[in-house]
Formats: sequence, C-alpha cells, structure tokens
Amino acid sequence: MRSSQTSIPPKKNCFLTVLFLFLSTSSAQNVLRRGSSLSVEDDSDILTSPDKTFSCGFYGTGQNAYWFSIWFTNSKDRTVVWMANRDRPANGRGSRVSLRRDGAMVLTDVDGSIIWETNTTSTDVGRAELLDTGNLVLKDPGGKILWQSFDFPTDTLLPNQLFTKRTKLVARLHSGSYASGYFSFFFDNDNVLRLIYDGPDISSIYWPNPDFDVFRNGRTNYNSSRTAVFDEMGHFISSDQLQFSAPDTDLLRIKRRLTMDHDGNLRLYSLNNETGLWVISWQALSQLCNVHGICGINSICVNTPDPKCSCPPGYEITEPGNWNKGCKPMFNSTLSQSQQVKFVLLPHVDFWGFDLNFSASTTFDSCMKLCLGDYRCKAFSYRLDGGGRCFTKGVLFNGYQSPSFPGNIYLRLPVSFETSQLGILNGTDLICQSAESETTIGSPSMYNFNTKRTRWVYFYSFASAIGFIEILFVVSGWWFLFRKRGSPNLAEDGYHLVLSPFRRFTYTELKKATNNFKEELGRGGSGAVYKGILTDERVVAVKRLENMYQGEDVFWAEVSTIGKINHMNLVRMWGFCSEGKHRLLVYEYMEYQSLDKHLFSPTFLEWKDRFKAALGIAKGLAYLHHECLEWVMHCDVKPGNILLDSEFEPKIADFGLAKLSQRGDNSSDFSQIRGTKGYMAPEWATNLPITAKVDVYSYGVVVLEIVKGIPLSNWVIEGREEHDESDLTRFVRVVKRKIQCGETSWIEEIVDPRLNGQFSRSQATTIVELGMSCVEEDRNKRPTMDSVVQALLECLDES
Repeated sequence: MRSSQTSIPPKKNCFLTVLFLFLSTSSAQNVLRRGSSLSVEDDSDILTSPDKTFSCGFYGTGQNAYWFSIWFTNSKDRTVVWMANRDRPANGRGSRVSLRRDGAMVLTDVDGSIIWETNTTSTDVGRAELLDTGNLVLKDPGGKILWQSFDFPTDTLLPNQLFTKRTKLVARLHSGSYASGYFSFFFDNDNVLRLIYDGPDISSIYWPNPDFDVFRNGRTNYNSSRTAVFDEMGHFISSDQLQFSAPDTDLLRIKRRLTMDHDGNLRLYSLNNETGLWVISWQALSQLCNVHGICGINSICVNTPDPKCSCPPGYEITEPGNWNKGCKPMFNSTLSQSQQVKFVLLPHVDFWGFDLNFSASTTFDSCMKLCLGDYRCKAFSYRLDGGGRCFTKGVLFNGYQSPSFPGNIYLRLPVSFETSQLGILNGTDLICQSAESETTIGSPSMYNFNTKRTRWVYFYSFASAIGFIEILFVVSGWWFLFRKRGSPNLAEDGYHLVLSPFRRFTYTELKKATNNFKEELGRGGSGAVYKGILTDERVVAVKRLENMYQGEDVFWAEVSTIGKINHMNLVRMWGFCSEGKHRLLVYEYMEYQSLDKHLFSPTFLEWKDRFKAALGIAKGLAYLHHECLEWVMHCDVKPGNILLDSEFEPKIADFGLAKLSQRGDNSSDFSQIRGTKGYMAPEWATNLPITAKVDVYSYGVVVLEIVKGIPLSNWVIEGREEHDESDLTRFVRVVKRKIQCGETSWIEEIVDPRLNGQFSRSQATTIVELGMSCVEEDRNKRPTMDSVVQALLECLDES
C-alpha cells in the first residue's frame, strides 16, 4: 500500500489528500463518534445538521461562560433552542463534551467536574447525531434512538417536537441571561396547557384567563393524554383543544420556533431568511400587563402602549432598574385600626388575586368600611359592573391599569403621608426589555421592545411572493412533504396532527363549489352569501365581497389576521380568494342560519336558548375587543349577523369586514357610516371617533330584542315630526318609568308573551338592565363587553 502511494505524483497526492480531508470532514460534521469529544477551545468543534439549519457545540457570551447548546445557524443572533444544564455554564478553557465508551454523553468543566450527562450509561450508544429537525440524538449501531434532546426542552419547542406532561418550557431569567426564569409553559394537572409565574414570592397562573373555567376559555380537560405539537407550516394543536396557526402557512421552507420568552409571553416565530430576523406570527397574550409577576410586588403595569412598571402613590421602587423586586412602601406598612388613614383613587386599576374578602351588590361606603375594619387590608377594589362588587386586598400583586377595567383601586395610606401626585402612574421601562430586534405580523397591539419601527416590508414581501406562486403546487407540495417525511415520534406515540384548514382558494374552485353561485343564503351590505360544497365534502358559506379595492398583499394581510381568530362564538373562516377583482371569504356553514329567523318568527326560541344567545354574543365581542391578537370592531352587530349552530350556540359572523372595507388609517376613525339603521350608535351620526363602544350599543339593541321577541330597531312616527322616536327609545323610556314607579311586575310585562311565563326572572332582569346601559347615548356610560360577560355569568345558573 505504501508503494502504491509513493507512485502518485506529488501534486496529485496533495490534491487527493485535501479532497479526502474535505470529504471526511463534511461527511462527519453532524456526527460525533463514540470515544470522541468537542472542545470549548476549538471553534471548529461544531456539529452541523445536514441541511445546515442547526449547529451544536459550545455557545459563549463573552464572559467566559459557555453552554453546550443547539442554535439556528442562519439567524442573525444565532438563536439558541436547547441547552444542557442552562443554570451552570462551563469555563472557556479546558471544558469539553465527550461521548464516552460507556455510552454516556458527558459535559465536564475545566476541573473535570461533571456539569451534565445523559442517562445512557451501559448502553450500546454508537454515535451522537444532529438531525435536520434540530434534535440531537444518541443512536445505537442499528440506528435506534436511545436518547434525544427533544425530550428535554429548555425554553423552545421546534416543529414536530412532541410536548407532553413530562416536559415544560421555562423562560430565561432576563434578556441577558440564559438561567432559568420564573415563567413556564406546561400541562397542568387538569390536562390543560397553561402559563404560570412561579417566582420567589408567589405562584400565579395567568393564561388562559384565570377568571374563567376551562370550557369558557375554549379548552377541555377530558383528554388526559396531555400532548401537543406543531408542524413546519406553523399549525399548533393540543389535546386540550388549543389550536392556532401562523399567518404565513402558505410559505414553504420557513423555519419556526415556539418560545417561552423572558417577558412571560409564549410566542410563535418565523425566520426571515433574507435578514436573519425573527417575526412574531402568534402570541398567547396581546397585552403584556396580563402577565402576572411582570412588575413585582406593590407595582402596577401600565400599557402606554408599551408596558411600563409604576409604583403607586406612597410607594417607591425597591431596587432601581430591577422591577422584579417591585415597590416598597414609604411609610410603616402595618396600619393599625386606630391610625387615621385615607384612600387614594387609582382609576381603572386592579390587583389580581389575594382577596381578603368579597362582597357582591354592596355600596361603596360598605366596601370602604370593610377595608377599614381589617388591619391587613392594603387597598380595596370597587367595581360597578354586576351591581357593585367589593374586593379587599391583603397583598398588592399583579397590578395593572386598563381603560377597559370597569372598576378602581382605592389605596390605603396614612393621613399624614403627603401625596403630590394622587392617582398618577408614571411608569418606566421593564427590566425585562428585549435586546433583540423583533418584528410583529399584522398586530399593532403587540409590543416591539427594542425598536419603535414595525417592519411591515417583510410581511408584505412574503404576501406579494405568494401572489406569484401557483396555489395548487404549494398545497400539493406541502401535502407530499408532510406525507413523505411525517414525524416518526408522532407515529410512535399514536398522536395524529390535525391541521388548520385555513387556506387560499382559487376563484375556479369556489365557482365550482357553489355551482356557479347558484344557492344564495342571504345578502347584506358587504355582499351576498352562497352555499357551497368543497372537494373534501365540507359544506361552506362563500361570501362574495363587493366594493373591495385593496391590492392582493393588503387584502391577504387583513384576511390572514381574521383567519387566525378562533373562538367558539365566532364563525370560523376556512379561507379566502383574491384574484383580480374577485374577493371572497369562505366560512363554516351554519345549518340553523341567523338569529332573526328564529327570534322574529312563529318558531320562537325558548328562554334557555335566548340566554345562551345573549351570553355567547357577549363572549364573542369581548374576545374581539379585548383578547385577540388584533383588536377588531365588528361595526354591524345585529340578529342577521348572529348565526346558530346545531346546539343553538350563537356565532358572530362578518367580524373584521369593517377593516377590510377601510384600510390605511392608523386611527380608529372611519370615513363613512357603517352598520344597519336602528342598531347604529349615535356617534356614527355625530362625527365622534368610532370605538368598540359602537358594538356595545348594537349589542344592547340585540339583547333587548332577544327579551322582547320583536324588532326594536324600526322607526315610528307619533303625530308630529318633533315626537319622532324609535321603538327602542320608547321601549327604554317605558321600562325606566316602570322601574322608577316601583312596579314589581315590570319584567313580566315586557318579556315575549309567547314564552307563557317560562323564563328566569333574574336572568331577564339582568339582560334588560345590561341592554339599557349598553344603549346609553353617552358612550362613556356604556359598559365594556368584558363586564357584560361577567355580569351574565353571575346569573348563569339562576332559573
């Protein structure tokens, strides 16, 4: 063999040597063989996935702190997705990761101490391999996986990485640290996915809404498998029925990650390959002040609109620059009953939890006396919704200020304490401010902490590119990719991924599905609705929009935002079409059609279905106004836009059409009147700025009609023109007079007589009182939809 080598010419021998070294390096760069190691001092000791998406090796911060990690190779900041023992970094000299002869992978520090190791001792591990999925696996000689990093996530979940009851995502402590923080994403004991703040002082679950039960949050706790996953297209599904999708699901080869961020929010990211920056495509909370523990004890989170932490009057920051420590009182915090005190009003402020006492239907004075009589009481919350509700507070945690909160906090302070700025919250930036440059898709209500610039150009460039891609090839290519590659882990666990059906249709598809738009279901101001049957045999309602002049990219941006909104009381959008002048929306088909066809017809609704309708409509509007990624005003709430499913559960249709009709104005003003006469709020005609309170007004008309059983939106003339008034105005006037006169049977006199007295008096009274408050001419006197939901829930079980 030596003689054959010596016969090779020198130049050719050098070329073959270099080629051999190159091939051996490239073929082995994603594999670490048994008995080999990676050194922290050798920058070339890195494993790279075959498609070059992920790298694995030592990741340093420049402070002689290194972690054995996996990161995205092509992201601008080399985003880390996994770490071995994140709470103990290794030294920059002498540390190494070894795949030992006994089968264990071990991370050792410079002094030889073990920082981390796998539980594969005495196994037949032959090699470590970094896969294209970002999964670091240990395999035996036959290729069987004996250990994988996917089973031990840190703060990030990758596509096709199974999330189970045995795993959780734990956020970083703050943007400059990789240590474990206080926020976690996990399966709770009741089988529901939750976000929790588990800090040194308190533990508090804050998502989904802790004020609601499992089913009111759109989840279920009946499935004990506790499994969740998302795919390469950005579709997430969980055994508790949590589902969401990225808006750019039509784009192939987009790298994604689901990360529990250090600010307490769970976000789905998409990577812009051109810039290497991450784009937020979904997040659990649209308002960061809903994150518990974000500002520390005694402090208040204020959206301005970026979240800022503030100390209330009488308190000062405990550790300047670190809001995790919260605020401390500037007086003796133990106030005796004999000490004179005063209460400082903090409007629209609340501290969640830690209630010493709760009283319903009580007066303000009684609430104040309740707090005065308890030396532990630091403040009391008084809410006008639901007839006056009182909460006395023993600890001031999870404080937030929101214009939509229907109550105030009254802070207890010594009389001797001077307060120069009563009730004024001047916040400062959160300590958990992100140092990373991030962009949001289609969501002006979300926060970009590092920069005020929202780089829409990335999103629009994505959308424009889709306009030039044949949708058939996209769908076919995705189907082939998913079917071919699949996920062996999912198959082994018997978990089947249910994909979101939201997609882009061609005009030809919808024309065929509707039999050339033959069967018209209804017609409104925005266009006609036709019944259709898709190729997968789903029955759908296809709405052909009229007077829609947006370009393809703008229309796509708006529809994608509406399409990812998912609530049990909102009609689900399956997809859309945007070709040339054609703009169509594809919705789920509701077999029982609209509320007006049942409410104002001989086949009237029973009371339980009427109350279900009032509550369901309120929930849907509350979600649009307060909870979804981009706040949406409906602007045309009426019985004709409330559809009923087979269980008579109401679903609001046509939400978001106001945005589709009006684009390009950053304010909440609209240039032309929208809605249906009789359901329109007075501000439409008085040129006042349009807010979500227009929907509150329309809701009030609808629920009063639900009780009365006849339309109240018609106009009538009583003799002379100056006495013109609507049925609604006359109804409210008559009811108020009956109440003021002390008539005890007023509710029986106004409820639909077709019910023959078969209704809940307390529920009907609550609905009428709420309805009349909703149709107040002064919009500032109208309640928020959140408070309406709460008031209705309080009488849910009454009959």
